[in-house]
Amino acid sequence: MVIAFAVILVVLVLFGMPLFAVLGSIALFAFHRSDIDISSVGVSMYTLAGSPLLIAIPLFTFAGYLFAKSQAPDRLVRLSNAFFPGGLSVVALVSCAVFTAFTGASGVTIIAMGGLLLPALIKEGYTERFSLGLVTASGSLGLLFPPSLALIIYGYVASVNVDDLFLAGLLPGILLVVVLSLYGVYVGKKQGLRRQKFSWREMAGALRGAAWEAPLPIIILGGIYSGIITVMEAAAITALYALVVEVFIYRDIPFKRLPAIVCESMTLVGGILLILSCAIAMTNYLIDAEVPLRILDWMKTYISSKYTFLLLLNLFLLIVGCLMDIFSALIVVVPLVVPVAMGFGVHPVHLGIIFLTNLEIGYLTPPVGLNLFISSYRFNRSIMSLYLASLPYLLLLLVGLVIITYWPDLSLVLLKLLNR
Repeated sequence: MVIAFAVILVVLVLFGMPLFAVLGSIALFAFHRSDIDISSVGVSMYTLAGSPLLIAIPLFTFAGYLFAKSQAPDRLVRLSNAFFPGGLSVVALVSCAVFTAFTGASGVTIIAMGGLLLPALIKEGYTERFSLGLVTASGSLGLLFPPSLALIIYGYVASVNVDDLFLAGLLPGILLVVVLSLYGVYVGKKQGLRRQKFSWREMAGALRGAAWEAPLPIIILGGIYSGIITVMEAAAITALYALVVEVFIYRDIPFKRLPAIVCESMTLVGGILLILSCAIAMTNYLIDAEVPLRILDWMKTYISSKYTFLLLLNLFLLIVGCLMDIFSALIVVVPLVVPVAMGFGVHPVHLGIIFLTNLEIGYLTPPVGLNLFISSYRFNRSIMSLYLASLPYLLLLLVGLVIITYWPDLSLVLLKLLNR
């Protein structure tokens, strides 16, 4: 019966069976085989629906889509250019990182920012290969920065405080941006490109242009870490702020377009929550069956070193990252990895940053990294040319991953300073 179920499921997957249906089917079959009432699956879904933390996901997603559909990307690029006169490559990296943090989706950043940045980089004098690689790599660069949806989902699935994850992701995220920015500055100097000179007038003009959008990260992060607001309240403030600014102040988005934007953003949220609810049901069965404990016992038989475990974990997560989208990977893999990692003494917050860094890099990893295919479609370039263009960035991000993995204080030092 088990073999027949597995064969049927594989055939259905090959014919395009959705992930939530795969996970739900496995959960129902597993509970039935264990003589456990299959209503347990429904109970798991109800528990998810009652979680107050998940209120943040649709609100942050809606705000991100409002920014993506407005002229916010143009104002953000100008603001970054005024404050980071290290060349347009640095501006592109910083702009995309901030944008991805709010949209939570790599593909949205490449589509929304790529059309603006790629022609500008080429016009500035950068080669097409360098520019393609930079825009492709930048798409997922902000996943470690709050209020990234990936951080929120990891916190929920792993039962880790989301505020702590927001704080822990800051320095590792900055490290990755700095590493790629240094490479961009090096290439600019090698090609003899002139950097824009610092100008107080341009800075003032850029601040005036983005006067309503620039304070938002300070308001949200300051409110969370000062204890004035919670993550859920921050999400509500962000959504309301984005609505008022983009629709009523800048008037970039006509009121009649709001229903379409709500529909598009909530379709993404609905897909995430549907997968999450089915995955939690399957996870509950795996925990009841003590699968994570068995994996831990097996690994401890063959692996005695925490550092060897981290190396194998990185290799595994890089493969997962290039085969699955980040939300599916978080929902399916995290419940299995967290107990095993804690058995080896890995701090759960540090593990979260390692996990998300791997998935961030997985977007660039051949043969099926999602960013590569999105860029291929967006810029009408062959997938092989994007492999070559993104290779230097992939190698640099791997260097950053090694530092983040084996230097846990980079992720935990801010928590220690604030006694969290």
